[in-house]
Amino acid sequence: MQKTFLYKSSAKLVDRLANWAVNPWRRYSLLVIIFLIGFFIGSSLGMINGVLALMDPVGAFVALIFLEILIKARFIFLKSKNPIIIVRVFDMFRIGLTYGLFSEGLKLL
Repeated sequence: MQKTFLYKSSAKLVDRLANWAVNPWRRYSLLVIIFLIGFFIGSSLGMINGVLALMDPVGAFVALIFLEILIKARFIFLKSKNPIIIVRVFDMFRIGLTYGLFSEGLKLL
């Protein structure tokens, strides 16, 4: 990869986030916020698909592809030298998204 300004600044952002999240309270609060954001997005996707009743299989397929991309990104970041906090952020977002979709699916039954 080329060492562009965007690449360097994004690497610095991840390093700053990892340094900021060394404190356990900050790390847990960041992970809870990410989980709630994922839950909000998951419940919103389920609600929109449920209300419109249009293209439910397409919406489920897009959500599944997005979750699979997050899983692949997790393994890529585990192999790289990036801090482990980014992997935990992806995991919490994925868990929140899945939980939001599941709870919204139960409401629509």
